Amino acid sequence: MKYFSTRGGSVELSFEETVLTGLAPDGGLFIPASIPELPLNWQQAWAHKSFPELSIEVLSLFISPDEISPADLADLVHATYNTSAWRHPEITPLQPLTTDEPCLKYILELFHGPTYAFKDVALQLLGNLFSYFLQRRNNAKSPGDVREKLTVVGATSGDTGSAAIYGLRGKPDVSIFILHPKGRVSPIQEAQMTTVTDENVHNIAVKGTFDDCQDIVKALFADTTFNAKHHLGAVNSINWARILAQTVYYFLSYFAIRRTLPPGTEPELQFIVPTGNFGDILAGYYAKRMGLPMGKLVIATNANDILTRFWKSGRYEKVDSSLIPDSQSVGGVVETLSPAMDILVSSNFERLLWYLAFENAQNTNPGGRDLRENACQTVKDWMDKVKSVGRIVVPDSVLELAKRDFTAERVDDAQIRQTIREYYTSPSKSYTADPHTAVGLHVAGALTRPPGTIQIILSTAHPAKFSEAVTGALAGVPGFDFDTVLPEAFKTLLTMERRVIEVEGPDVELVKAVVERFEGVGA
Repeated sequence: MKYFSTRGGSVELSFEETVLTGLAPDGGLFIPASIPELPLNWQQAWAHKSFPELSIEVLSLFISPDEISPADLADLVHATYNTSAWRHPEITPLQPLTTDEPCLKYILELFHGPTYAFKDVALQLLGNLFSYFLQRRNNAKSPGDVREKLTVVGATSGDTGSAAIYGLRGKPDVSIFILHPKGRVSPIQEAQMTTVTDENVHNIAVKGTFDDCQDIVKALFADTTFNAKHHLGAVNSINWARILAQTVYYFLSYFAIRRTLPPGTEPELQFIVPTGNFGDILAGYYAKRMGLPMGKLVIATNANDILTRFWKSGRYEKVDSSLIPDSQSVGGVVETLSPAMDILVSSNFERLLWYLAFENAQNTNPGGRDLRENACQTVKDWMDKVKSVGRIVVPDSVLELAKRDFTAERVDDAQIRQTIREYYTSPSKSYTADPHTAVGLHVAGALTRPPGTIQIILSTAHPAKFSEAVTGALAGVPGFDFDTVLPEAFKTLLTMERRVIEVEGPDVELVKAVVERFEGVGA
């Protein structure tokens, strides 16, 4: 399997090159040259496989055995997903939300990893992939040769940072720099990042927004001289390996539901995904394209609703969020109770745009040549326009293609509070949801769906990571005590030693200076 950029399809890279490069030199995102179909007997052969076993099956469809042997891939996966790092033996368990028989609404809990967030699923694997490739390259060097090192740079709205740090802390030949918007992540998220004092870990607090941090990271990768000098690597969901890793739990969910049904019965599944940067739901799209049966994927956004507005109008555009009543905005981003979704643009949406542009070209020019290159040029033009004027309007034919596989809805803070309270006080089955999961739960409750459809809401983080939102929503509820929600590991975090570098504005040159000063320390 080879990979190419969404903005320039002529050059193809191996999986190893794709993972270590992260962002394409032309600013595009890497996608596979083709989407593999599932084996003919996959429903029988995979029916009772565990999460690690399913990971091996899915990953092997995208990774050539010439790059990672089957034995090495199995070792990597089992080293990533085991009970020493994960608090649940199923890794990403499904929890029924009602006592009904049959149950038609489930939570897919993705927060049982080291940092209590769904991003552990991908970033624990990505850290091991980095180590595997670097070790192999360095072992092939002659004595006296300079070792190959990687400088990992990422931006976080909260959960990516801690998950990336926990996945890469102490790794040889790797330095990691994580940018987060100062004062705009939860106290627990900030503590998880800044209390990791391994020498190869460097936290940078930027006075600005998450989008500012993300723009700085993209600028660093786009600076070819700086990139080559420091051998930059990406941990944000722009890195293809993250998307690939996340496809697995869609398959796990399918088989878990299928086992609850009478033999031979196929479940009608509807996945509802709290969505910011579009990576988690994009993984579901790839699973669907591979052949996993499901209905339309449901995008659940907060007040930062660029995706919901796109699906309603075909306009992908930044807006001045100060025009939205009763909101606080910094650089156009609305501060909400679900901060990990507080984004202005969705970086992974570009990958979907490529598939939409390609299929639209196929439909309008059947049998045409250079369809891949034409789609790349279309995406490049679109993204250049988003950068220059802040908006694009896609043709109606492209919007209809998008609506075939997705639908989207928006949730505000009042609805988030209401939903947290509703599910905690449910007479059927009490469930404590974090505010991002509450976005998905609210949308799930508002949808109309065919009888018998089973809803699966992706739960992206442990509720204790967002104490203010949860305690605010449940204030006055008889019997609620946040200490019963708070994991023991969190209770000591806020008093631990911290290490963080503050940058007084969203200035790429200031961040470059930090990398220049600390790169290689502890690696």
